[in-house]
Amino acid sequence: MTRFTFVSGDLALDLAGTVQHRRTDRLDVLEEPDDLGRWAVEAGVLDRPCAVTPAGLAAAKELREAVYRLATGAGAPGDRELVNRAAAEPPAGVLFGAGGGVERAGDLTAVLATVARRAVELLGGPSAERIKECGAEACTRLYVDTSRGGGRRWCDMRECGNRAKAAHFRARHATS
Repeated sequence: MTRFTFVSGDLALDLAGTVQHRRTDRLDVLEEPDDLGRWAVEAGVLDRPCAVTPAGLAAAKELREAVYRLATGAGAPGDRELVNRAAAEPPAGVLFGAGGGVERAGDLTAVLATVARRAVELLGGPSAERIKECGAEACTRLYVDTSRGGGRRWCDMRECGNRAKAAHFRARHATS
């Protein structure tokens, strides 16, 4: 079972991060329609997976790639319109659950609308200038740098940061 990573600090960038190693051994962790339903739950958009068809998965991947291109300044013609169309749909809802608690519910259109709205808010807002790509050599994840001085270098210190520091340490001591 695919393990999803949520380190970007933003839902839209987390969806963009479902493709790893974009410049080398591209790995798409949304291989099957059910993967997207699980991602929506793990991302906190829904409490239960929604139904996803192959066409729905393809639509989600189109949105994901448009968000990635826009976030990296490489937007293609039509990317803004695609995101805007998705954002115009009703987002996932918050309802009273059967037991009196809160339930997050919606279909795939609502999931994509929720992601697209976050993308519009992020990319059109002041945090857009704080979007960075991980400094690890093979990692292409994007994240919002919320560090005080804006000096964050890695998407996740525990994963990419430790690997980079260990590689630097090995390289430094190999020449000693």
